[in-house]
Amino acid sequence: MTTNDIIGTIGVGIILVAYFLNNFSLIKQNGNLYFILNVIGASIACYTSYLINYIPFVVLEGTWAVVSLIGLIQSTKKPQELA
Repeated sequence: MTTNDIIGTIGVGIILVAYFLNNFSLIKQNGNLYFILNVIGASIACYTSYLINYIPFVVLEGTWAVVSLIGLIQSTKKPQELA
């Protein structure tokens, strides 16, 4: 396994953890943690895709990161529910 494989696996793993936690209602779908995990995971996966010059995934993961960042910004602007 190469360094790029390890980095990419970490990024995709973070995205999958966010999905799992959300799917089983362990974190809020519109909560900050969900968006933060997606921004970090997608950014890492995007970077790795760039390193291996796989442009379709650069576009996919880059878009995922930007959309998640926008969601995070919007989420921080509105009051959070307790619980």
